[in-house]
Amino acid sequence: MSLLELRGVSYRYRKGALALDDVSIAVGEGQSVGLVGESGSGKSTIVRLMLALAKPASGQLLFEGAPVTAATTRRFRASVQTVFQDPYSSLDPRQRIASIVAEPLRSLGIARGDEARTLVTASLASVGLAADTLARYPHEFSGGQRQRIAIARATVSHPRLLLADEPVSALDVTTRIQVIDLLAQLRESAGLAILMVSHDLSAVAALCDETVVLNAGRIVERGATGDILSAPREPYTRRLVEAVPRLPPL
Repeated sequence: MSLLELRGVSYRYRKGALALDDVSIAVGEGQSVGLVGESGSGKSTIVRLMLALAKPASGQLLFEGAPVTAATTRRFRASVQTVFQDPYSSLDPRQRIASIVAEPLRSLGIARGDEARTLVTASLASVGLAADTLARYPHEFSGGQRQRIAIARATVSHPRLLLADEPVSALDVTTRIQVIDLLAQLRESAGLAILMVSHDLSAVAALCDETVVLNAGRIVERGATGDILSAPREPYTRRLVEAVPRLPPL
């Protein structure tokens, strides 16, 4: 049974244009799945649907094999967290890091006070940030450090699944590698399932077991990441693979 699944989902924009057409995608316990495609292919719409922030025109969002309802929303919210693309706009500049990372604990009613502070400190430590981070503000950190803070916020409540929406696209090459390594470590140490949305196939190759290829709102190919990258079947996927930058031979 999948932990989180979109089954046969279609979605239309307000003016009626079809954004997704009969899309099915599932992430199992401890699994890492990459969702790739060009800008405008529908990746961000899938993230919104998988977070239950939008309703499909048809099809279902399933959590632990059952539809997400008002009765199951609390458990769903505690189990599924997200990391957004931009580490600059995703953190409130007016709040200290202690308050930012503790937000899921407050909103989900998990912990407050000293208990919350202990959990926040441990979560920051898990992403390589010291306890003195707590009293500082987002503007005092680099983009890579901010994304680590965002990951700490997403994982402080010990979710089972992390939706990572282009988590490294705004970072430089060295920092991208560090954040990908961090996500891999969290997956290994905490058994965290990950759905990584990206147009960067090199990032997906470093983290994901399975890859799903999306084009114009439809899934055109899926399979083991190694197979997708080494022997893509669809012309669209081949174009994506060929677009990955490669160093010239020495």
